[in-house]
Amino acid sequence: MRTIISHTRAGLRHDSAMTDPAFLGATIRGDRIRLRPLTAADVAPVVEACSDEVTQTWLPLPRPYVEADGRWFCLEFAPRSRETGQGIVFGIEFEGRLAGAIDLKRSDWRARSTEIGYWAAPWARGRGLMREAVRLLTRWVIEEQGLARVEIRVATANVASQRVAEGAGYTREGILRSAGFVHDGRVDLIVYSFIEGDRGGTSAGGVAVSGSSGEAAGRQGA
Repeated sequence: MRTIISHTRAGLRHDSAMTDPAFLGATIRGDRIRLRPLTAADVAPVVEACSDEVTQTWLPLPRPYVEADGRWFCLEFAPRSRETGQGIVFGIEFEGRLAGAIDLKRSDWRARSTEIGYWAAPWARGRGLMREAVRLLTRWVIEEQGLARVEIRVATANVASQRVAEGAGYTREGILRSAGFVHDGRVDLIVYSFIEGDRGGTSAGGVAVSGSSGEAAGRQGA
């Protein structure tokens, strides 16, 4: 499907005060969802989602997860991630509600590589929304940001997250032993990848990208 770019290209920024490029703020629109910066209005739904038992099982988030944690994520972590060039955080909006969060992290501009992380609100699971979000963000990263490789790392027992990666067209490469940690201890991680040559698999319907004002979105990675 074709990509529609509105306003200005949401490309890279390179400030003289920065040693690395950074992602410009953007809103990415798909057929059903919108990836957009987090705001103060997202703090309450983030706290609710990050307090969920399943989310807490696979992410080493603060426990209990309180309002201060949500504010930190939305209003401090997310904008700082983008400003430092390490990544960018998006809220996943579906029918006017925050369905989850998805982010880029550990971005290496010289190697043109990055990693995607994500979590879904309990009510939004089982609808294919995260798979669509991964496809949208992957397409944006490769086609609009010029990166060449995107990774997703998933705990070997996290079957639902593995299905998201595979459904989004990612290739399973292998296992990193004891490479992750959760509340119960260390876990092995499956590495999935998507590269430039896999571009055709990112189709997620019509996609519109528009520049944002930089009002952004946010202690954990998504």
